[in-house]
Amino acid sequence: MTATALAVDRLLDDGSGRRPRADARRNVERLVVAARQAAAEGGEITAHEIARRAGVGIGTFYRRVGSPEALLEAVLSEVLGEIVAKGDEGMADPDPWAGFTTFALSYIRLRNELCDVNKRLGDVLDHSRAELRDRIRLLVERAQRAGVMRTDVTWEDVAFLMVAASSTGPHTLGLQAGARQWDRNLQVVLDGLRTPDPGTLPGEPPALAL
Repeated sequence: MTATALAVDRLLDDGSGRRPRADARRNVERLVVAARQAAAEGGEITAHEIARRAGVGIGTFYRRVGSPEALLEAVLSEVLGEIVAKGDEGMADPDPWAGFTTFALSYIRLRNELCDVNKRLGDVLDHSRAELRDRIRLLVERAQRAGVMRTDVTWEDVAFLMVAASSTGPHTLGLQAGARQWDRNLQVVLDGLRTPDPGTLPGEPPALAL
């Protein structure tokens, strides 16, 4: 089942156990897709904008999903779930470096969508964020044990590095970002993590905020 289908099921579940009408499901599917597209593009995330993108009326929006917050929380939960699942796929890869790099690429492609939705809602779904931290830690420690990642970095360092790679805006210093700028940024980070002759790291590693 796709993440979008899971989000739709969550939004349609009224506790009655009744199967929703096909047209109701189609409308909710459109709203979920529209919300994710708006988040991924950095667009306006309002009830009217999402309804416009989905091609439904504002009345249908509120009738089917209740509120923008309910829709976005379902989307946020599913994006986090996708990232955690990619972490599990990475752990299942017999090659620790390939497993980590595949996860890292998926992470930066989903993170901006996750970030924009989370900013709208505030800090929610802490349990899912803990799951994500756990996957990053496991992938990093596995790669380090295999001798394919420098051991002077912590998994917390790696979490910050992946965020840095994915935080590129469309412009800087009058320069236009390339079509795959995030991927290029990540490749530089990955090369730095795998270098056989690393320099000394300054300062202290990050720590979990209290």
